[in-house]
Amino acid sequence: MLEDKLRLPASRIQSHSSSLLAAHAVSSVIFCPISGILTDKFSQRKLPYLIAVLVLLLAWILFFLGGNMAILVVARVLQGSSGALVWTVGQVMLIDTVGAENVGKATGSIYGTINIGVLAAPVLGGILYHRTGIAGPLALGCSLLGVDLVMRLLLVEKKTAAEYGFMNGDAAGQRPGSEGTREEDAESPLLGATHNLTYKIPQEQPRVMRSYPILYCLRDVRFLTANWITLIQAILLGTLDATVPTVAEEYYGFNSLQTGLLFVPVLLPSLMIGPLAGWMTDRHGARSIIVWGFGLLVPIFILLRIVRPGGLTQVSIYCIILTLCGTCLAATNPPALVESTLVVEKFHKANPETFGPNGPYAQNSSITGAVYNAGTALGTLLAGALKDAIGYGNMNLVMAALSLITALLGFFHAGEKPVDTAD
Repeated sequence: MLEDKLRLPASRIQSHSSSLLAAHAVSSVIFCPISGILTDKFSQRKLPYLIAVLVLLLAWILFFLGGNMAILVVARVLQGSSGALVWTVGQVMLIDTVGAENVGKATGSIYGTINIGVLAAPVLGGILYHRTGIAGPLALGCSLLGVDLVMRLLLVEKKTAAEYGFMNGDAAGQRPGSEGTREEDAESPLLGATHNLTYKIPQEQPRVMRSYPILYCLRDVRFLTANWITLIQAILLGTLDATVPTVAEEYYGFNSLQTGLLFVPVLLPSLMIGPLAGWMTDRHGARSIIVWGFGLLVPIFILLRIVRPGGLTQVSIYCIILTLCGTCLAATNPPALVESTLVVEKFHKANPETFGPNGPYAQNSSITGAVYNAGTALGTLLAGALKDAIGYGNMNLVMAALSLITALLGFFHAGEKPVDTAD
């Protein structure tokens, strides 16, 4: 598009493409925390949801009709900021609707579709642009956003449903986990009191901490581990997004359609394994899913080192390894949000006046969104840099090492820890 529309020489395409990617990534990361604060200002989540999709539609049209680099950068910034708001509000509404006890199962399903979008969109966009020019991607994007807008208009929040008598008002007004999480149900009153002291936030805090109290949760190692898991999971996805097309072209001479089909082994497990992993996380906790998921990714990424140029046999080997990789990545999706939600829930119960009536859920979602967006951008850049510097095989060795570190962190820090009640 930069070459065809802006008439840029080939030598400047890479730098301008990187600038547009950076504009989107930076705006997403910066606006995610802001969106958490803004979401808390609205008693109804639907309004910021609608605003976000309208801004996204405007940015989409602006991007494809813009005639110079400045307009394209503005469009990417608007896309990033509106996407951050969608992410934050969407996760909060999810937690509002299903409750903390079902977050894993719900996010397992939703993250599967998100991964499909992250991995498939560049390939699909490339195919459409190659076949139809600007008209194809523009029409598809506007159509999807139109459907999105209609669905958001039809969306009914639990509070609104209660006002019209479609559900019990007490249940609708109840925050997630207000009946106690599965971890706390098994605790004695003494353990609960000990936990309350553990998560109590001192009154004297800096102004920034009072304005954005979720920052205090960063002192909790379990909360940090949950966000590290989100970061690494996004980096690994970004790595696949960056390297699968180049491997397909360099090793097998695939065209854009054939390259798109190579993503199918990565995408399909997200739809099947994600909900199952989420259900297991809700029932048995996050630790075992994190350890097994990232632990198995270690040999899988090492196996990617054996991929070689060749015919059908080599393509089949590559597809099998990608399927295993997609399966484990799908399993690691739900535990991180479940973990962070349970931690901030404990802080909220110990400090109800600190987080306000809406709780810390929007701020937690904004942190998660910022980390995930940073991870996908970092993964794409890191994969390209490592592949050029040390080769494709050694790049996968680095990804295996990151997976091993994450599995160990999950083993030692994920899940509820026993509380010593001895005097």
